[in-house]
Parts: sequence; structure tokens; C-alpha cells
Amino acid sequence: MSAQTSSPGPRVYRGLNHKEGIGWIAGMTPVQAFLVIGVCSPALLAMSREQWSQALGWGGFAAVVAVLILVPIHGRPAFRWLADLVMFQTGVLMRWSPWQSRAAAGLAGERAEPDLPGVLSRLEFPDGPEFHGSRTCLIHDTVEGRWGATARLTHSGVGMLSDEECERLASRLGSMLVGLGHREVVDRISLLVRTVPDDGSEYAVWRSRHERADAPDLVRQVTAEIDRDVASASVRTELFVTVSGTEDVLRRPAKAAGGGVSGRAYALYRVLEGVADNLRGLGMTTVTWLTSTGVAEAIKTGFNPAAAGSLSYRHLMRPDADGSVGLPVSQAGPALAPVPAARAYHHDGFSSVSYAVQPPEAGTFFASLGPLLAVRTAGERRTLAIHYEVLSQAAAAREVRSNRFRNNVIVDAKAARGFNTTAVDTRRRSGASEQEAAIAAGHALVRFTIASSVTVPSDWNLEDHAARLENDSSGRFRLLRLELAQDSAFVAAALPVGIGLPRLTRAFDS
Repeated sequence: MSAQTSSPGPRVYRGLNHKEGIGWIAGMTPVQAFLVIGVCSPALLAMSREQWSQALGWGGFAAVVAVLILVPIHGRPAFRWLADLVMFQTGVLMRWSPWQSRAAAGLAGERAEPDLPGVLSRLEFPDGPEFHGSRTCLIHDTVEGRWGATARLTHSGVGMLSDEECERLASRLGSMLVGLGHREVVDRISLLVRTVPDDGSEYAVWRSRHERADAPDLVRQVTAEIDRDVASASVRTELFVTVSGTEDVLRRPAKAAGGGVSGRAYALYRVLEGVADNLRGLGMTTVTWLTSTGVAEAIKTGFNPAAAGSLSYRHLMRPDADGSVGLPVSQAGPALAPVPAARAYHHDGFSSVSYAVQPPEAGTFFASLGPLLAVRTAGERRTLAIHYEVLSQAAAAREVRSNRFRNNVIVDAKAARGFNTTAVDTRRRSGASEQEAAIAAGHALVRFTIASSVTVPSDWNLEDHAARLENDSSGRFRLLRLELAQDSAFVAAALPVGIGLPRLTRAFDS
């Protein structure tokens, strides 16, 4: 990643859009190239034998298959779209897609046993030993073999900061990621910001405790009108961070700490304190690692924003000092999620649309994602999640060397055969060299993805609100609607559980 500093104003960060798995052979990956050669071979053999009718038939078949393999449609090859559509329709026809919780069905279950739909079903939430006065909840991804923890953050925002202050925060964020790469215990960190429609519960409790009995009636009437008008448009913001490490890395320090869940918790705790200090350097005023009830409430309010008011009111009226009493993990999920649509996700009387946010080729600047959280209508909820994965120094060095070699081969091959080198080729070649130099100087190589979603009550026109989110990103970022995967995309965009990055294929950002 490079930064443009020659002109006054916000610093522009470039080189963010290095895609994973860029093809070596005419833009094709080796797998795609072998498949294309395989389907074209029968036609070429028929032509060599002068069997023109067979050559024509095999050639038509090869052309159709090549289009399915090579032609991208909204970020996915046509063959991938076809496979996803078949799997999606199979799930609908076989009745695998609808979801109903055990509690909604009247079935009893353990309080600590998760009851979650879709990709969330692979998660477990064991309680770790006491950490800073409470038992921090661990998030165990049983499929990817990851252990993590989630914290609730408090931040004053960056909307009123100067360019110099924003640049300082960006530098500190980079330093935090570099530090995680050197520790190699925690390699993923996810930041989630989501708006919450404010029903005024906290203010009502405060008013009831501070209201004067001898206040004039006119003052009470005016205050009630102001409260009613303000409450209809009030929006709060929630901020979460989730950090996680792999089982392979945690196994050895966990064994030294006693093994089991407690050993993995202690191995994570040693890193969490450093992460919290770095977050405070980014302007966070509080960093509170969540207990199992805190994680359950964060998931529940993600599915059902209307539940935030009642949960907040309960905490205000009956404070729970140690986090041991509250919403159990077994009730964290939605009560009902009907058959998902191809372009939306419906849950607990709400509907959501989720997107992958793609950085622009021209670069971006710090806090440029803010408009994606600008709520346009009272009752609308928007979310934004950024998932980072820091590669180890050895993996980063291997990746940048491979990236530089690949780009040099492509440019040299075009020049040797008399083809013109495009501006994209030149930019990638120079960017690969700069990236290798940065890694050699001690910087980190980071995979990242950005996801955003908008949620409204199910009886609203969802497409209107989705169009407004797309309009707010116009000219800044490109939004890719994750069709046929809206339930998984919702988890990546709206729930603080650390799910959002696919497994490593090729790293793409530094």
C-alpha cells in the first residue's frame, strides 16, 4: 500500500485492490488454463484428423464450457454461478434453508448450548477463566480451528478530526497490525460498526431518576414534545472488535498453560491486553471484553435490532455487575428465518441486504467509509465490518516474491512478443516491487475484506433502502451484492463473531 502526500488535504492510500489468485496465463489461473485445454483437445484432435463435423461439434461444446469457466459475472465465473444456483435451489427444495429455533418450537435446551442458523452453527462459546474481573467468552470456530474473543468499544468518532489526526490514527492502526504479525498468536482482527435505532430507553430511565416533582406543567409538556421529536430520529452506534488465532499456533502455548479451553484462553489473554492498549491508542475510551451473555446479546441484536431497547432497559433497571446473568447463548439466534431469497435475508421480522465493499483503483482516504453508516430513515440499521488477517513475516516474504516474479514474467513475455504493456501491467509491476521493499523493511502483509449491510423491518420496501446505500457509496467504493449467499454475508457484515474472510489462497494487500 502506498500513500499520496504531495498535494494538500487528506492522504490518499493506494494499492488496496490487489486481488487474490491473479492468473498467470493470459489472465487465467493454472486450473482454468488446464480445464480450457482439456475441453479444447477433442476439437483439435478432430481437426488434425480432418473430421470436420466432429470438430465443429466439439468446438461448440468447448466454446460453451470456456465461457462458463472464464467469463466473470459480478465477481464470480459463470460456472461458479451455476454451481451456487444449483446448491441454493437444492437447499430450498429439500427444506434445508428455513430456520426455527428450539425455543420457538417449544423444545428445551441447555443455556450454554448455541442454537444458531447457517454458518453460525459451527461456532462454540465456552467461558474462559476470569480475566479483568469477568469470565471472557471464547469464540471457537470448529471448522477453521480458530479461537477468538470479542470486545465492545467506545469511541468518539472521526468525523470532526483534522487530516493530521486522521493520518495519525491510520499510522497507529498500521502499527497495531504490524505488531500482531510479529507476535503470530493472533492473526485476525475484525472491526464492526453498526447503528442502532434508539428507542430512548436509557434517556427514559435517566429522566425518571432525575425528574423534579415540582416542575411546571408547561415545562413538562414542552419537554415531552421535544423528546418525542428527537426520539423519532435518534440513532446510536455500536462498535465491536473480534480477535482470533489458529489452533495450530495456540496449541503449544495452551499446553504450557495447562491445556484445554483454559490453556487456550490464557494464551489469548496475554495478547488481548496488548490489543486493548493499541486500541486505546486509536482513541477508544473503553475496551470491554464480552462474557457469554454479552456475546449472546450482540448476536441477538444483530438479528433483531428491536431487541436492543428491552435488553438495555433490563440492564439499566437490574444492573448485572459480573455479566453472569443475562441472555443465554441458547437464545442468541433468531426465532425464525424463512427460506432465504437470492438477493436478501429475512430474520425475526427484519430484512437485510449485504454487500462486499471493493476499494477503488484510484485509492481512498481515512474515514471514507463513513457515508455507508449514514442512516437516511428512522428505523433503518446499517452495519460496516472490516476483517484483517496479518500474515507472518515468512509467509509475507514468500508471497511478495511470488507476486513480483509473476508480474515481471507477464510484462517481459508481452514485450518479447511485441505486445504493448498496459497501464495495469505497469502499475502491478511497480506495486509488486514496492510491496517487496516494504516487507523487507519490516512492514506487514495483510489480507482484508470489507462488508456492509442495511436492515429494515420486513414490511418496508427493502430495495429502496438498498438503493440508498448504493448511492452513498457511489464515487467512493463499489458495492458487490452477494447474491445466493445473503445469509452468510449477513454474518460477515453484521455480527461480531470474526467470520468474514475466506481461507487463504493468495494474499493481496500490504
